[in-house]
Amino acid sequence: MISGSRQIRNQVFRSLLPNRGASSRLSAMQSFSSARPLPSYDYHEAPAPRSRMMRKKVASIPSNLTVIVEPEHETPAIVVSASEADVCNDPFESRSPMTLKFIDRECPIVSKLHLVTPADDVPRGVWPVFRLMDENGSFRDPACDSMENPIATTGSSTTTRRTSVDYNIDELKRQLLDEYPFQSTEITKSGLLESAKNDFADTQTKNTLLRVHAQMMRLREMDEILLNAQRQGRISFYMTCRGEEAIHMGAASALDLGDPVFAQYREQGLLMWRGFTLDQFCNQCFSNKADLGKGRQMPVHYGSRALNYHTISSPLGTQIPQAVGAAYRLKLAGLPNVVLCVFGDGCASTTDFHSGMNFAATLNAPVIFLCRNNGYAISTPVTDQYAGDGIVSRAPGYGMAAIRVDGNDVFAMHAAVREAKKYALENNAPVFIEAMTYRQGHHSTSDDSTRYRSKEEIEDYAQPTDPLARLGYFLRRHNWMTTEKEAEIRSQEKIAVLKAMGQAERLPPPSLESLFTDVYHEIPPHLMEQQDQLRNHMAKYPQKYK
Repeated sequence: MISGSRQIRNQVFRSLLPNRGASSRLSAMQSFSSARPLPSYDYHEAPAPRSRMMRKKVASIPSNLTVIVEPEHETPAIVVSASEADVCNDPFESRSPMTLKFIDRECPIVSKLHLVTPADDVPRGVWPVFRLMDENGSFRDPACDSMENPIATTGSSTTTRRTSVDYNIDELKRQLLDEYPFQSTEITKSGLLESAKNDFADTQTKNTLLRVHAQMMRLREMDEILLNAQRQGRISFYMTCRGEEAIHMGAASALDLGDPVFAQYREQGLLMWRGFTLDQFCNQCFSNKADLGKGRQMPVHYGSRALNYHTISSPLGTQIPQAVGAAYRLKLAGLPNVVLCVFGDGCASTTDFHSGMNFAATLNAPVIFLCRNNGYAISTPVTDQYAGDGIVSRAPGYGMAAIRVDGNDVFAMHAAVREAKKYALENNAPVFIEAMTYRQGHHSTSDDSTRYRSKEEIEDYAQPTDPLARLGYFLRRHNWMTTEKEAEIRSQEKIAVLKAMGQAERLPPPSLESLFTDVYHEIPPHLMEQQDQLRNHMAKYPQKYK
């Protein structure tokens, strides 16, 4: 209903400007933008009109339309249908917000994907945030973007609700193209709306979009269960990524297995997408004999040679210059791949960050730097980390292409990483992506975040920004998901995690001999001597080593 009324609104608006040239129309469109109120970030509430606006009926306009006229303008600034206003309280039908509220600033939102390259002018003021899907699960209307370059919404966009579901992704794409013609380019390009060449091993289907949703739910259930396992003393440590799942799945789905990943310690979703199983996650956290790292790492410090995912290290930023070296090797070998290097906003304060950025830019290395800015570096808020405009504003100083993205929008994340890879390969150059998100959980199980941020802040940010809820709204509004089906998936994933954890907990630890292997190809004499000393010590005190 809202889509059809939007089309009528645009037709009426254009009819009010019959004899004006392009410049006058641009001015009127800017008035159109300025008359819109800043939206509420709670998508359950309709944005209230500004008090200084007057409402009056115009005889030449149908009676179900109301023209809002600002006192200082004779030209109507916005036309709203009564039916549209009636549905604004529905989370499925609220208007697109113009800005994204972050910890230290509000960022303008744009729905046109644009990498700011070294040849472009740097954005003045606050860098915009690229977004495709709003909090209510709808693709945003470019008319709500910054109006410096207004985009007229044209074509039919009447929503048709289906009563049956066949999960045909091609049919969904056709429906989206009809419903959101103003986003036709991104809908057509999106790999999330394409079927995979082969069935996914974990879902046994080729449906990419439903796998994204299922894996986000799996990741959240795994985080919750393993967090509780640490609280019960069953594992020593854990870190959740609650609220950041869209960054993982959006980025991972835009890459292929030939693209190496150098991550930090909160990117388990990237590894999950590539095929790391729940058994493997749990084996690592319980440090048993099936752990690929043989119990030598802290929990959540995953790694997989088979999945091209370099093992995590605790010190911040060490992976950044390493990723540049790997990307330079890909370039020299002429391989059609890029390196993805992921880190948090806190890493951007390390010396390795500067070294890595500068090396990548001067060596023209095809690496994507993905900074997830979740508002906090452990207990340090971004307001105490930098005085500039986030992290992305540093990229032009290195001569690097960059973009800021809504990290809670899986479609936008996928599109940004897809285009970043394309640019990096075509130009043999690095790309910087800043993903704006919010860390819903504690930094780790060693942290109590309520000591440095209020519970009210967490609730205020977590509820409207939650990426899983946003994707769920999208699927439900297109009849691809129901509350009952979501509960069923959640229950299945919880059972699967509990089963994997139970099996991992019962497995014995790695063998004693593994303490001395994998450092040298052949164990040298001094390590063989240490191994004998340890065995003698354990034989002398057997009661201590049962």
